[in-house]
Amino acid sequence: MPRPVIYYVRHGLTDWNVQQRLQGRHDVPLNPEGRAQAVACGEILRDLLVRDGKSPAELGYVSSPLERARATMEIVRATLGLEPMSFPIDVRLAEIAFGEWEGLTYADVLKRDKDVVAKRESDKWGFLPPGGESYAQVTARIGAWYQTVDKAMLVAAHGGTARALIAHLKIAAPEDATHHPIDQGVVYVFAEGALARYG
Repeated sequence: MPRPVIYYVRHGLTDWNVQQRLQGRHDVPLNPEGRAQAVACGEILRDLLVRDGKSPAELGYVSSPLERARATMEIVRATLGLEPMSFPIDVRLAEIAFGEWEGLTYADVLKRDKDVVAKRESDKWGFLPPGGESYAQVTARIGAWYQTVDKAMLVAAHGGTARALIAHLKIAAPEDATHHPIDQGVVYVFAEGALARYG
C-alpha cells in the first residue's frame, strides 16, 4: 500500500540566510522576502491540492519547533484559508544542529580551522561539527518521525531535514542526499518513492 503524500516546505528566507550564516537551532525570524515566499508556497500548495483532488482541511499539518518554520506554516495555512495557529510541532523536525558553528559563516569557520570545511564536504553524511549533529543522526530522528505519518501531510521545516528525508526514503544515496538543493519558496512533494519540485 502506498505511503501518504508529504507536501514539504522549507521555511522562508531569514537575514541569516542572506548573510550565509549557519542557523541550525537558532531562532531567527523570517524577513519580508521570507514571508512573501511563504505566501507563494501557500498558493502553490492550493493549486497542487486542486490537482490532487484534496481540500486543505483533509491534510495533516506539522512544523519544526523553530520560529522560522512555525511562521512559514502560519502564513501557508492563512493563505489556504485555515486558522493559522492550529497545528502541532514536532521536535524531530528541527534543523540539523551546527553546535559551535551556529551564527558563523563558512568564512568564519575556515578562520578557526582551514581544513574543516573540506573534511565536512568529503564526508557530509558522517561529519559532526563541534557540539552539533551529523546527517546520519538527523536521518535517524526523521525516520522515527516518518513512521508516525498516517495521512497526507504538509510539513514546514528545513533544508537539512528535507535532505534527511530524501536519504531515509532512499530517493538518493546518503552522501548524495546531503548535497541535494532544497530551496525556499518551493513546495516539494514526496510521493511513491520520488521527489517532485513545484515553484
